[in-house]
Amino acid sequence: MSMNIFRLAGDMSHVFSIIVLLLRLRVAKNAQGISVRTHELFLVVFVTRYLDLFTTFYSLYNSVMKVLYIGSTASIIYTIRYQEPICSTYDKAQDTFLHWKFAVAPCFVVAALTYFFGNGFSDFDFLELLWTFSIYLESIAILPQLITLQRYREVENLTGNYIFFMGAYRALYIVNWIYRSYNEPFYKHHYVVYFCGVLQTLLYADFFYYYLKSKAKGGKFSLPTAHTA
Repeated sequence: MSMNIFRLAGDMSHVFSIIVLLLRLRVAKNAQGISVRTHELFLVVFVTRYLDLFTTFYSLYNSVMKVLYIGSTASIIYTIRYQEPICSTYDKAQDTFLHWKFAVAPCFVVAALTYFFGNGFSDFDFLELLWTFSIYLESIAILPQLITLQRYREVENLTGNYIFFMGAYRALYIVNWIYRSYNEPFYKHHYVVYFCGVLQTLLYADFFYYYLKSKAKGGKFSLPTAHTA
């Protein structure tokens, strides 16, 4: 994948979101409002997508970013689940989305159908199947986090910033795809990637609206309940 300003900005937004979340956990010493299930989904995404670390070298930048995403996500999960006093503040009752049943399993089925429909059964490539699965799963990985925030309603400032930059990362990648399609003569279109990227960005739309509204007014950031929306 070639580098351009939009891809770089998207990557930096992603890295910044991780830094903000790690900072929030270390400074606040609590995990209230954070969904560990979202990060478990992202870890599955990164591990299944970046298995090519063991088979193909693209660039030092590419390899470093892949290791950073896997390592930092695993660190976040470990911190929330096992590190005191943070793990004691994690509220499992608010983070109840059945992510293995309603995210991982359906996405793998859809990925398998997509892969075999497009490629047939000859020349089966397991890494390609896992890559397709990771694209589908990433598109909905933020769902447990959004549901958790909806239950808490009031969003802590650093938590809001973390999710905003996660959404900005995907939005910038959409611009990156558009830019590349017009500026790279042999650019290969990936319509599954386009669909999932747009779906992922749309899931953030409601959050973006209330986040920007709270920043404009300078007040507390609160999400509406079903009764007040």
